[in-house]
Amino acid sequence: MIKKSSAKPRKQPIQERSRETVCAILEATARILEAEGLEATNTNAIAARAGVSIGSLYQYFPDKAAIFAELVRQTETGLGDMLEMLLLKTAGLALEDRIGLLVKAGVAQQMERPQLARILDYLEAALPADATLKVADERIQRLIMRLLQDHVESIARPVTQATALDVLSIVKGMVDGASFAGEIDAAALEGRVTLAVLGYLQKPHLSQ
Repeated sequence: MIKKSSAKPRKQPIQERSRETVCAILEATARILEAEGLEATNTNAIAARAGVSIGSLYQYFPDKAAIFAELVRQTETGLGDMLEMLLLKTAGLALEDRIGLLVKAGVAQQMERPQLARILDYLEAALPADATLKVADERIQRLIMRLLQDHVESIARPVTQATALDVLSIVKGMVDGASFAGEIDAAALEGRVTLAVLGYLQKPHLSQ
């Protein structure tokens, strides 16, 4: 159970040493989540694994919910950065090729640390509402919409925020499911997810 909190860092690290401390706290949290699960992850265990005092931890994070939120925030920001770079590098390619590359990047991210990725997906839904997390999520949806708008003539559905969210949900849902089942064949998974997204986008929707 994630208690209600601001889910925000207490202060932002400015000096290099402070940034290193925050990075150590976040990586320690990630490792405990992967190895021992959510219930075993508390601020004392995190501080011990990070090699910092509990007082140092509390300088930056008021509680573990804020640490979890920062992990989710960094993951979402990284995904947004990846999508933005993909849009720039693949401009001019066919829709099928761009969707394939988008899916490939999503699969690679999930399979890099699959246990952590599943837990962060759960935490994203369980954490209290936070404006910065919402901004990061909305950025990803806008980037997907930009990709779809480049290929509006090839898509049978309206290019809306709902369509972008559907695409994101198809990718995350299928990849999460495969990861939970222990699938390690990235190429096969990429093929299935790409077909599912293209099938959704290109199949004419039924009129009312």
